[in-house]
Amino acid sequence: MMAEPDKNLRPMVGLSVMIVKDGKILLGKRKSSHGTGEFAFPGGHIEYMESFEGCIFREVQEETALEIKNIRFLHIANVKEYFPKHYVHLSFVADWAGGEWKVLEPEKCESWGWYEFDNLPSPLFATVQMTVQSYKTGKNFYDA
Repeated sequence: MMAEPDKNLRPMVGLSVMIVKDGKILLGKRKSSHGTGEFAFPGGHIEYMESFEGCIFREVQEETALEIKNIRFLHIANVKEYFPKHYVHLSFVADWAGGEWKVLEPEKCESWGWYEFDNLPSPLFATVQMTVQSYKTGKNFYDA
């Protein structure tokens, strides 16, 4: 049973983007405040007055240096797996447009790699399975 949450806490808004290149997707091994050791897509927190697309382009550049195009919405999720953190998470998909990945935030991500949909590394960050399922099926709503 979960402990009673602090009434002053509020969910944060996070975004991630599944980048597709030649039938493979980009995943990084996390070293951040939650999900350490899990594989996740590039992403982060939306900044005040930032557009979703602007946030995605910024996060991909800050984390990987890759160029992307054709951003599409995939799903929204109510993520509570990393209690006491609570996120409203928006997932998107984009096509690779150029560049080779680089680890630009080594304090947050150990490495990046391209993986086949049917051969993903383990363990996966909580939102990755939802995102892949959304991409394959069109399901776009995940409540906790």
